[in-house]
Amino acid sequence: MSAVVHDGGVLLFFVALPLLYPVVYTLIYNTEEVRELPFAVVDHCRSAESRDLVRMADATSAMHLYDYAADMEEARRWMAEAKVFGIMEIPADYSDCINTARQANVSFFAEMSLLLRYRSFLSALTDVQLATGAKITQKRLNTIGLPAMSVNGQPVATQTNFMGDTQQGFASFIIPGIVVLILQQSMVLGICMLAGTSAERRRRGQAGMSYMPSASVLGKALCYTVFYIPFTIYILHFIPEWFNLPHQGNPVDYLLFIFPFLLASAFFGIMLSYMMRRREDAFIYIVFTSLVFLFLSGITWPRFAMNDLWHSVADCIPATWGLEGFVRINSNGATLAEEAVPYIWLWGLSAVYFLASWILQAYRTRASRKVLTATGN
Repeated sequence: MSAVVHDGGVLLFFVALPLLYPVVYTLIYNTEEVRELPFAVVDHCRSAESRDLVRMADATSAMHLYDYAADMEEARRWMAEAKVFGIMEIPADYSDCINTARQANVSFFAEMSLLLRYRSFLSALTDVQLATGAKITQKRLNTIGLPAMSVNGQPVATQTNFMGDTQQGFASFIIPGIVVLILQQSMVLGICMLAGTSAERRRRGQAGMSYMPSASVLGKALCYTVFYIPFTIYILHFIPEWFNLPHQGNPVDYLLFIFPFLLASAFFGIMLSYMMRRREDAFIYIVFTSLVFLFLSGITWPRFAMNDLWHSVADCIPATWGLEGFVRINSNGATLAEEAVPYIWLWGLSAVYFLASWILQAYRTRASRKVLTATGN
């Protein structure tokens, strides 16, 4: 504990990173949705019906009419200059098709450098399509003299309910999972930095040697786990409350669940720390894994769609099971008993990584004893 609190670099990972990263990430993403995306219109029809379609698209919260383009070349130029992120092209026969009960087709081209823009365009255009279909159907019924009636444009009415992310916002989706990965990576980085410092001191003959490998490993893990408990409560309990993120689970359930996750992360970091020969090795070996672990966790790509190799690698990462269980408890209101599988996996990983750390520590102890014996110390 003394080594932790007197090392500024380690405190940066153990304290500053868990305190600041969740706030920064949430403030960036807390608008939840991408709104008022500019789009251009290439209207070859120039009719009342085509103008009505454009007005309806412009009225949605996701889309904003930038301007009418003279042709597709001008619209493409606007897109290349990032003035617009979508182009709506209305064919010349749009009104004729509507008025003669034929299928009307409108093309929309979306700039795909950011999938969030495409998702917002798609959602808004779907609503516009349904509303336009309902309006056209009602007009046709009135034309043939049928009584006025409410038409929703769909033969079967549907209602969508989003579990765990009622706003369908990006912050509500990604932050509850990201904070778990932040806990693991910040702890592992700090542990590896401490190990690199200890390795440098041993080479200078300024560090002692542990003669009890199991006590050394358990003591370190207990130190790191206890140190992280208040930051865990801050990240998992208060951050969602302050920023109105999904927060449906019982605090007792997710705090009990997260304890073996912290323990597994500590043993995982201790095991990796034996690779460190210098203080800066933590950045070389560990930092790049954050992105890898993010993908393997299943938050950006479903785990069932991964091949067997990567699925097995993901199973060995504490954050994978910690993220899966915490999100279900916190966002969907699951109980600890319902998340028994990831809970057991975390205890299993704790045991495996403790054993691996103990073996590595015992090997290091024996090697150090041989060196001391050979030098007569």
